[in-house]
Amino acid sequence: MSTVLKTFVAYLKRPALYPELGRKIIKNTVSRRSPFKGKAKTNSWAASIAVSQKEAVSRLFSMNTDHFRSTYADILEKANSKEKECPITMGGPGALELIYYACEFTKAQNVLETGVAYGWSSLAILLSLQQRNGTLYSSDMPYLAQDGDQYVGYVVPESLTKYWQLFRFADRESLPKIFKKVSSFDVFHYDSDKSYHGRMWAYQKMYKRLKPGAVFISDDIGDNSAYQDFCIKKNIETTVVEYNGKYIGVFIKQ
Repeated sequence: MSTVLKTFVAYLKRPALYPELGRKIIKNTVSRRSPFKGKAKTNSWAASIAVSQKEAVSRLFSMNTDHFRSTYADILEKANSKEKECPITMGGPGALELIYYACEFTKAQNVLETGVAYGWSSLAILLSLQQRNGTLYSSDMPYLAQDGDQYVGYVVPESLTKYWQLFRFADRESLPKIFKKVSSFDVFHYDSDKSYHGRMWAYQKMYKRLKPGAVFISDDIGDNSAYQDFCIKKNIETTVVEYNGKYIGVFIKQ
C-alpha cells in the first residue's frame, strides 16, 4: 500500500482527525500546494546573525549550558537507547539545552510545545518542570503513515509523564483544547506544521498567551519566511541559533 493511501485510510479510522483531513484535501486539490515563501531570503538573514546554542543561552538567560549533559547523563543515555530500539523513524533531538534553560530561566510552570515525535524536546522541558511540579501541554498529530501512534514521546521516561498532557490532534484542534485548560504560558516551543500559513496561525495564537518575560522558540525557521515576517510585524528583536545546519528562532517576550 502506498504511503498516501495508507495515510488516507488511517485518517478515515480516526474521526477526531477529519478536520485536518479536510484541510489537507483542500490544500492539495482546490488550493493546491503553494511553494515555501522567502526561503532563500530567510536563510541568508538567519545565517548573517546566527550564534551557537551556548552563546544564545548565555546571552538571553545568563546561564551556562555545560552542566546539562553531565547532570542528566543517565537519562539521556537511556533516551538514546530507546530511540535506537524504536521501530519507526521520527525527528531526532534538537537544541535540548536551549529548551531546558528557557524553562529554567522563566521558572516555568506551564509550557506549550507543538510537535513531539520521539519526545526529545518534551524530555528537556519535563526535566525542568519536574523541579516545580509544572505541566507540559503538547500537541502532536499521530504518525499515520507509519502506524506509530504508540511511539510518540517514546524517549520520555514513565516517571516524568505525570507532568505531561499530550493532545493527539492537529494544532488547530489541539490548541483550543489546551487553551481551555490554561490561559498563559512561560515557554512556547514550535516544531509542527512547517507551512508558512500554519506557522503564522500558531505564532499569532501563542504570542498573545505568553506572559511578559516568557520565551518563544521556533525550530526550522529557514523553511520559509514566516518567523522572520512575524518578528518584523511585531517589532521583535530575535536571536537566531544555528544547530546542526538548521536555524532556530528564540526571543523573550517584552
